[in-house]
Amino acid sequence: MALTKTPICDFGKKAENFQLNSTDNKVISLNDIKGENGTLIMFICNHCPYVKAVVKDIVQDCKKLETNGIKSVAICSNDVKNYPEDSFDNMIKFSKNHSFSFPYLFDETQEVAKNYNAVCTPDFFGYNKDLELQYRGRIRELKELKPVRSGESDLYKAMKQISDTGKGPENQIPSMGCNIKWLNN
Repeated sequence: MALTKTPICDFGKKAENFQLNSTDNKVISLNDIKGENGTLIMFICNHCPYVKAVVKDIVQDCKKLETNGIKSVAICSNDVKNYPEDSFDNMIKFSKNHSFSFPYLFDETQEVAKNYNAVCTPDFFGYNKDLELQYRGRIRELKELKPVRSGESDLYKAMKQISDTGKGPENQIPSMGCNIKWLNN
């Protein structure tokens, strides 16, 4: 497990299109999940302790954000040969066990993660209604892999601001987690 932090937000960078298979066995594209007031694209996986620590927060925030016209999607891009816990079958179980209300997509070739410059799990990309990047921060503070429960999450507050104003907060605390497990080609 290599602890990795996300880079600073590249404000205004356009979201990259994708077409990936979901755990519901549907091919989902960026246009399919684009929200009226914003879109949240998350790179997660099943085995990462950082994802496991915040998965309940992710599910809660995404449900609340939906009421603000923000749609969400999660993408798993890890090498499943060396990390079988992140396999497609296990993604199906993980999404059901945690009652995902958003699509969970498999990026088998890792092309989408590379196009987004995703570096860790979880890695959050918050876009405004024009699919311009406005947030690349954490969901909330963690202490010893336990979420600090003080008010609303950083992610929720940022995405709510994006839905209201089209702009994300200037000051963002990077997300951190396990590095994406890249294929050894």
